[in-house]
Amino acid sequence: MEKATFGAGCFWGVEQAFREVHGVMSTQVGYAGGTVENPTYRQVCSHTTGHAEVVEVTYDPSIVTYEDLLSVFWSIHDPTTLNRQGPDIGDQYRSVIFYHTDEQRVAAETSRQREDASGKHSRPIVTQIEPAPRFWPAEDYHQQYFEKRGGGGCHLR
Repeated sequence: MEKATFGAGCFWGVEQAFREVHGVMSTQVGYAGGTVENPTYRQVCSHTTGHAEVVEVTYDPSIVTYEDLLSVFWSIHDPTTLNRQGPDIGDQYRSVIFYHTDEQRVAAETSRQREDASGKHSRPIVTQIEPAPRFWPAEDYHQQYFEKRGGGGCHLR
């Protein structure tokens, strides 16, 4: 099993999109990329911690490739809006790929270049690609939110 970590707006919808991918064994929503240890949702939403809402994906690379996961990532959000996805505004909603290996870094950078050159977007891609920092799981009520509550207000393309 391998891990991949993506931030693409509200983590509820991002998690649901990845849970539907064959070869994804588990997902967990949480926070990464900030300065506060074990942050709460309220702290992250205060825009003082620097964390992004992210989904940590555990996948079987013999079934689904990292490149396939990157394709899902690009398809579910607008990578050209800085700190915003749909009605959700703030640095916690930034578009970010946190890589776990050098191979993931290369694949993410190549994928971003390909997506930027594709002509699909009228503005440049602002997605950040950074080494995976410590992942802090979100509160239980955020985990598999759509499955528990039948949907919600998250923006997905």
